[in-house]
Amino acid sequence: MQDGILDLNIDMSQIKNHEDYIKCWGRLGKVEIKMVEKNEKCKHCLGDKFVYDNPYSKPAGVCTALLHVLDLYIWRAALGFPSWNSDDRRVFKLHCPDPKGTVWEMRRIDS
Repeated sequence: MQDGILDLNIDMSQIKNHEDYIKCWGRLGKVEIKMVEKNEKCKHCLGDKFVYDNPYSKPAGVCTALLHVLDLYIWRAALGFPSWNSDDRRVFKLHCPDPKGTVWEMRRIDS
């Protein structure tokens, strides 16, 4: 970051048409979520994985309460922002809204 400007290395001036826009959009990483901890009853199972093709395409079958939490971080992961996780800065560890529920890892995956 320089002079208060965050550079995501995306040159928007090069987008002249829809094809250019699609190419730029394709640079966003897919995001995988995986359940890594289960503390009480939940419809999901330990090890369940789901993939966001992009931040707007929510994976089918994911609990709507969990999706609400994931929505807060999906763009950070897709753009490659580092997480607060000291073990692995590429992984966001998120808890479902249930006080004793599940813990999920969210990470960008590059195809």
